[in-house]
Amino acid sequence: MIRINLLAVDRGPTQKKKASPAVTSAQRVTIGAALILLSTLLTVGWWFWSLHTESRRLDEEISRAEVEAQQLRSVLASVQKFETEKARLQQRVSLIEQLRRGQTGPVHILDEVSKALPDRMWLLGMSQRDKDFTIEGRTTSLTGVSDFVANLQASPWFGPVEILDTAVDANPAGDIVRFTLRATSKNPDAAPAAPPTAGRGAPPAK
Repeated sequence: MIRINLLAVDRGPTQKKKASPAVTSAQRVTIGAALILLSTLLTVGWWFWSLHTESRRLDEEISRAEVEAQQLRSVLASVQKFETEKARLQQRVSLIEQLRRGQTGPVHILDEVSKALPDRMWLLGMSQRDKDFTIEGRTTSLTGVSDFVANLQASPWFGPVEILDTAVDANPAGDIVRFTLRATSKNPDAAPAAPPTAGRGAPPAK
């Protein structure tokens, strides 16, 4: 009698059918892992490429900034040199103006003295100390000395005039009066001095 084991025949295909899904799941995991790895590599690569690009851009900007800074330093040096030269020229102009005022002052003083001289008077000497002038001269009368003092005081270039000394030398041809004056000069073109300010403790003006 022949026996056929149907169970043994049925187990083979059943085990094969169960093995197929296991292989498919492993392949899916492998493919998924590969995709994740590839995505990660692409992301990391893009990130490094972005950093490299940004770094190169920053290097170019730094280079341009250094060039501009060098140009600005050159311009600043030129400006400083110009300011130094300008200050030096201003000092020279101020000195020239001061010397010019100092030169024109004595010219005006001598001109005013010559205008103030009355008749029959001549000067022997004239010296200056600060704003004070000492004048020595001779005349034929004391009236001439008085007229000379009055003329000097009437001039805008002179302030107070003081007679320091007078003496009369007798002479057969006529008396000679020796005199010495002191006159204080002033500049009528100068700006008036500012009035002194009251102290903090001074009472307010009513």
